[in-house]
Amino acid sequence: MNPSPLDNIVWNSLNGAHARFSVGGGTARRYAPGFPPIAGFASNDRPDFDALAPHCAPGERIYVGGLTAPPPPNWEVAYESSAWQMLWHGGAATKSPVDAPIVELNGEHVPQMLALIDAAKPGPFAARSRELGRYVGIFENGELVAMAGERFDLGTLREISAVCTLPAHQGRGLARAVMLALIDGQLRRGVTPFLHVDRDNTRAHATYRRMGFRDHAEMPLHVVAKRPR
Repeated sequence: MNPSPLDNIVWNSLNGAHARFSVGGGTARRYAPGFPPIAGFASNDRPDFDALAPHCAPGERIYVGGLTAPPPPNWEVAYESSAWQMLWHGGAATKSPVDAPIVELNGEHVPQMLALIDAAKPGPFAARSRELGRYVGIFENGELVAMAGERFDLGTLREISAVCTLPAHQGRGLARAVMLALIDGQLRRGVTPFLHVDRDNTRAHATYRRMGFRDHAEMPLHVVAKRPR
């Protein structure tokens, strides 16, 4: 079976379309300061932590997806789980029943995006995340109440990420609405959407399946930190 770009998605994004947003070399790379602290290795079964170390501060928590070998003793594992990698199989995106304007988010919206992330905590996000792709949101009374965006970029495959809604506005279908706006745009560009959902988030996993996503693989997920000397 030929390897899929999804087999080592973080590395393929950092070493490809997002290379200009990364630091590192030929065996290990991470997103640069200002972007989410996510790293990838050319080989997940022989990860070169020595090459990654100069780009990480002691104690800084770094997200690593796909790792199949443990880090060396001078690194600690702060969190270990897995995530379902889900690929779109739903055909054309359906129109959302939510009657709310979908707004394209730009640099002026970053403070509001960060406030929403702080309240909803969907996963790793940073001030420059918006530069990684298209972000859309829904505002009510001048407040950003829901958003979703694009993160990992594999050319014909594009990740949907940072899907979140303010807690007081959950249950209204707003997250689904912003996701469908992104999915529709990706399909029109000839791009296949995919996403990741933590294995323990069974509610979101079921929702994404109903929308048209299907499980592609279960990906190991680690949060690691370089130990102080």
